[in-house]
Amino acid sequence: MSVLTSMNDGLMTVINAVNGVLWGQVLIYMLVGVGVYFTVRLGFIQIRQFKHAVGVLKRGKNSETGISSYQVFCTSMAARVGTGNMAGVAVALTVGGPGAIFWMWVIALFGMATAFVESTLAQVYKVKDVDGQYRGGPAYYMEKGLGQRWMGSLFSVFLIIAFGLVFNAVQANTITDALNHSFGFDETTMGIIIVIASAFFIMGGLTKIARASARIVPVMAVGYLAVAALVVIMNISELPAALTLIVKSAFGWQEAAAGGVAYTIAQAMQSGIARGLFSNEAGMGSAANIAASATPNPNHPASQGFVQMLGVFADTIVICTASAAMIMLSGVMDQPDAASGIGLLQQALTSELGGWTTYFMAAAIILFCFSSIIANYSYAETNIMFLNGNTKKGLFIFRLTVLGMVMFGSVASLPVVWSLADASMGMMALINIVALLLLSKLAFKVIKDYETQLKAGKIPEFDRSKFPELEELDGAWHPETMKEARAKS
Repeated sequence: MSVLTSMNDGLMTVINAVNGVLWGQVLIYMLVGVGVYFTVRLGFIQIRQFKHAVGVLKRGKNSETGISSYQVFCTSMAARVGTGNMAGVAVALTVGGPGAIFWMWVIALFGMATAFVESTLAQVYKVKDVDGQYRGGPAYYMEKGLGQRWMGSLFSVFLIIAFGLVFNAVQANTITDALNHSFGFDETTMGIIIVIASAFFIMGGLTKIARASARIVPVMAVGYLAVAALVVIMNISELPAALTLIVKSAFGWQEAAAGGVAYTIAQAMQSGIARGLFSNEAGMGSAANIAASATPNPNHPASQGFVQMLGVFADTIVICTASAAMIMLSGVMDQPDAASGIGLLQQALTSELGGWTTYFMAAAIILFCFSSIIANYSYAETNIMFLNGNTKKGLFIFRLTVLGMVMFGSVASLPVVWSLADASMGMMALINIVALLLLSKLAFKVIKDYETQLKAGKIPEFDRSKFPELEELDGAWHPETMKEARAKS
């Protein structure tokens, strides 16, 4: 037993060291750097074309020939929005102070440009699977755009480990742990229920997951934001002071923040940027997998880029800010018995609205985490198919493995496994950033083509012949494939 413990401790030390380098140094700078670079090269498109992006999302609500842009938006939101939007914000506030929220906003602004680029590339290089469903993402643009299948395969393996297996176990663990502590529900029984519910959607494939997400996400988002709005209205007189505190703390102009604790600019920046990146996933390559599955409207790759950048905005600037507002306006951070993590948010809600919020938080956790399970699976499914030559070979066994991990996560907790997932996520992000930079010239041309048509008063439509580098590309934008799609619609 002592040998196993020693090996486990040694493995944990190595993984934590890798995570420390990846998340503490390399990825923070790289993700921020590419976000700034893409923002400047695209002329702050996330601000210039924000109104247009909202219009594209509204226009893409329905699709007669596949999964709509709106359904894809909801699926990516289902994966993005989770306990990180609640517990992660609380951690950012306690570790970095109110100023961390300002830096969350900043990284979300730049991350919108990164999400735009990776989703546009995912659309450019998407293909049809054996069922006629669009598939794509970083693995596909690494193979077809860079000619490096090994790179795409490596990315796929890391994503499958992180999103397909471990993160789903984490989400299930969060649900059963919350219900056990709040209501005493048996974790094994709840685990079985979660597995059955997950199987219902997972076995139905990508289309069923997208439809479910389109129903679940609006309900959970509107409900959560409504409660946040109630807290803000109750404390509206304190709102200007809270906003002032956020800005002052971000630049070190506030000597002491909550509870008399002084926070440095470095603390605020590191905590806010890290939690923001972890929450919205911009640049990590995860959301790009589902972005490729959309039938965009207008029929142009950049169309889905506009939609996906709104996902970053909604996740961080809207939902994370809602969590921060509830915590800060309640004043619980100044109390000596202030809780930590998600407990701090629960404490804030109980203080402002009463004990019934325990039930609300339980419902929020269930919806946030369960929607993440099925959406995370959809990301992994696309990468399983990439590894299997875009066929369904081994897909049923993988689905059973995912459900097994959901059950495992419901009843057990192994820190080394969770740390391994962080390392896998970090590696896939590292690979994706390299690919984004290498393919950015093409992405800029595609986006410019869309905007040029828009300025000319046209409804943008993609013409592959304008891009010599795509001449040999055999995929969804091949002239014959597009002709068939028009005939069906």
